[in-house]
Amino acid sequence: MTVCATDDKPHEPRRRVRRRALLASVAGCAVLGAVPVLLLWGHRAPPDPAPGARALAAVTGGVPAALPDLEALVEERERRVRGHPGDAEAWAVLGAARVEQGLRLADPAYWPRAEKALRTSLKVRAKGNAPALRGMAALANARRDFAGARKWGEAARRLEPERWTTYPPLIEASAGLGDDEETGKLLEKLTDLRSGPAVMARAAAVYRDRGWREDAAAKLADAASAAGEPAERAAYLERAGQLAWERGDRQDALRHFREAVRIDPDQWAAQAGQGRALAALGRTTEALSAYRAALARQPRPEYALELGELYESLGLERAAEVQYGVVRERVRLAAAHGGDEGLVLGRFEADHGDAAGAVRRLRGLWERQPSTAVADALGWALHRAGEHEEALPFAVRATGGTEGGGVRSALYVFHRGMIERSLERYGAARRHLQEALRINPWFSPVRVPQTKAALARLGEPSLRAGPGLS
Repeated sequence: MTVCATDDKPHEPRRRVRRRALLASVAGCAVLGAVPVLLLWGHRAPPDPAPGARALAAVTGGVPAALPDLEALVEERERRVRGHPGDAEAWAVLGAARVEQGLRLADPAYWPRAEKALRTSLKVRAKGNAPALRGMAALANARRDFAGARKWGEAARRLEPERWTTYPPLIEASAGLGDDEETGKLLEKLTDLRSGPAVMARAAAVYRDRGWREDAAAKLADAASAAGEPAERAAYLERAGQLAWERGDRQDALRHFREAVRIDPDQWAAQAGQGRALAALGRTTEALSAYRAALARQPRPEYALELGELYESLGLERAAEVQYGVVRERVRLAAAHGGDEGLVLGRFEADHGDAAGAVRRLRGLWERQPSTAVADALGWALHRAGEHEEALPFAVRATGGTEGGGVRSALYVFHRGMIERSLERYGAARRHLQEALRINPWFSPVRVPQTKAALARLGEPSLRAGPGLS
């Protein structure tokens, strides 16, 4: 720093002038040195991002978003496209946000509006529009059109093979199509490109389908710990609760579900999960309230089916029939908006309606989506329709562990045991019915009593019989 002093007193000693210059220099340095301190003390943390900005980061980053934030984002993008109808990016974000809204609210009426926005984006920018292609893949997955989701996802991958958000919709599509080998390859690519909670949660879903429950639980625990926004963490806690439920840990499941609802009151899947766990704990009144609350805000047909069966187990047949009517109505509503709830309808009809009709429906679904879940449902529908021999290979496919049946589901194993019992394969039937209760002793308020009754009729194994007949 250069200091210039003017000697306006010619008779003052030169030493005093130098002293003043030195003092001025020190003072100047002190002032300059104080600037960073003052800036530091005066610094304020940046304000929290606006709801629309939070939802935008979530939607474009492939993570769950809070419902109020999604609503804000949709309103912002609607204003944007009204003023700038040629903004392809805004149309793509609007479509993706509406897909997420429809999923969170279980409202298929969002699907046509999402599709209109995404197709408008593709019309405005016909080439190189990977965000809109990813949005179309997510929409197809939401509608259970897994073949369509794969087509759109592959188109996005051709444009952006190194963008990690391209891969979660493709993984979901491959899993829905029962293509376990491709699912594994896609997950490997995803984990090469990205780490973080969203990728951990996606890996957990694949691990669960392979029967690696401990690995899946560990991934979800890590994802929940690393999650940024409350809605994201709540979503991962809900999935952790599902895993705990599937292994029969009622208290741990309830703990996860309650924490998810505490963090995000709009986490209605966790609310339904509470109903499931509370019913297993014998807290029936609380369970009914939890199911009703979930259905009021997220009326998924599977929740109505679960609630109906809970009513049925309590001898409340009229209340059960009301919920079974909700199942049919929600399936019809989904179909009217391009959605496919054929799997839950097939399961429902096999147990509570037209088993032969369920077989026809599920055969068509199996042709399109040969997954573990569809194999189980079709095998059970065939059994309920009296076609036990044809049913068994599907039940084996769903539970065998060698052809995609890695998931450890008490319901699937129960189905296999009952089919084997009808075929007089008593030893195998006994083993699988016992295994169903070991996996989850409370897996269904209706099926658990049936399992115990079937085991009682089978009795103890005969020492003289062979392994397949005892």
